[in-house]
Amino acid sequence: MNINNFWNDVIKQNRDALPSYFCDDAQILWHCTNEAFNVDEYVIANCDYPGKWNGKIEKIIELDSQIILVGRVYSVEDELSCHVTSFIKLKDGKILEMSEYWADDGVAPLWRKKLGIGKAIQANTREI
Repeated sequence: MNINNFWNDVIKQNRDALPSYFCDDAQILWHCTNEAFNVDEYVIANCDYPGKWNGKIEKIIELDSQIILVGRVYSVEDELSCHVTSFIKLKDGKILEMSEYWADDGVAPLWRKKLGIGKAIQANTREI
């Protein structure tokens, strides 16, 4: 499976292409919201999500029949931004299971700022 093509089809909400990446009995798990989807439900959840999106893969690790992907997804208007970590299990070159953890990007909480600990990972990023 070409993970870059899959990522692009997810970001562009390509309803026609997305099912082709999955086994018929694939399961998609969104742990942060305690949801499990079949392929058809995943396509609806992804493609009917409001807005237009851009995205960037930040890291890919491929291990035998598994792929770990970390990416940033952000609205075209750059008003919303989040990160996703995806653990993908493949069978015969298609996704059998995908466990994803989504998190909104934001600023460090006030209590940590008051402690004066930590520093920005990337310089020149706006606070969301």
